[in-house]
Amino acid sequence: MINKKVANAQEALHDVQDNQTIMVGGFGLSGIPENSIAELVRKNITGLTCISNNAGVDDFGLGLLLQKRQVKKMIASYVGENAEFERQMLSGELDVELTPQGTLAEKCRAAQAGIPAFFTPAGYGTEVAEGKETREFNGKMYVMEEAYKADFAIVKAWKGDEAGNLVFKGTTRSFNAVMAGAGEITIAEVEELVPLGELDPNQIHIPGIYVKRIFQGEKYEKRIEQRTVRKRD
Repeated sequence: MINKKVANAQEALHDVQDNQTIMVGGFGLSGIPENSIAELVRKNITGLTCISNNAGVDDFGLGLLLQKRQVKKMIASYVGENAEFERQMLSGELDVELTPQGTLAEKCRAAQAGIPAFFTPAGYGTEVAEGKETREFNGKMYVMEEAYKADFAIVKAWKGDEAGNLVFKGTTRSFNAVMAGAGEITIAEVEELVPLGELDPNQIHIPGIYVKRIFQGEKYEKRIEQRTVRKRD
């Protein structure tokens, strides 16, 4: 029986080293691997290149790594609500590669599928296309984008089993699903870890073949990036 279960984030991330490239799942603060990020902060890993939709907020998510200057390069589609990220970017302390959101997702998915590159119309005629191959298809210009290369992909799922099969819930499915299997090693943390055979095969979003290690996380805060409510009557 295949068993990819490890005890905790510390065991799951034991071989992460300085100067590596890491994909981190989530959308805003939704579905981020909170326990894994906390472990990276604890390990004081430095020189990281992080690939993520955005970089959390100043005191949560990837913002915790930015606070401690553990990230040397951030590849993202959105600066978000992170003032420290913005400050480091504008001051030149942090190397930032802004990528159209759909392109970022597809560069992850291409890596997951073993596709080295693809063509997209997004970014043609802008700074995004500088230095990249362009080609015309059916009268429209496209930019060639290469798949990402990452040492680790760290994702968060709602449920998983000991073989690494994953089920996502809501927004957590966005970037987590395309990043699973897109790194040399994929680590999944889940809210609920069940024995093999407990999950309905028809409900599994990512098969365990994409996942190297899986553990059950704890004490999820699940913060909201911007809470907007209407005034009471």
